[in-house]
Amino acid sequence: MFELDVRSRKPIYEQLTDKVKEMIMHGILQADEQLPSVRTLSSQLTVNPNTIQKAYRELEREGFIYSLPGKGSFVAPLAQERSENQRTELRGQLLRLMAEAVYLGFTESEISALYRQVMEQREGEKHD
Repeated sequence: MFELDVRSRKPIYEQLTDKVKEMIMHGILQADEQLPSVRTLSSQLTVNPNTIQKAYRELEREGFIYSLPGKGSFVAPLAQERSENQRTELRGQLLRLMAEAVYLGFTESEISALYRQVMEQREGEKHD
C-alpha cells in the first residue's frame, strides 16, 4: 500500500504524508476509511513508530485525517471550507510554478500536455 524510498533526501514522515495525500486525492482512500494503525504500519514499513505517528499528526493538523481515541485514524471528509482554503493556497503555488515554467521556456502546449497527462493518470487509477 505504501512504498517509501529510504535513499531519498526527503524525510520518511514527509514521504508518508505525501503518499497518503496522493491516495486521498486520487480516491484510493475514501472518506471515513480507517488507516492502518501506527504499530501495523510501522512493522509493515520497518519504520520507527514515532515516524508514523509524526506523519499522522501532520496529516491531522492539515485536515486530511482525524483520530478517534481507542479506534484509530480515519480519512477526513472534504469540508467545503477546507477545500476552498486548499484551492486558494494551491492556486498561489501553481502561479509560482507556472511563472518559473514560462521563464524556463515551457510553451502553453507543453503545459497543457502536462495537465492532460495528470487527467489521464487520474482516469487510469479510477479504473484500476
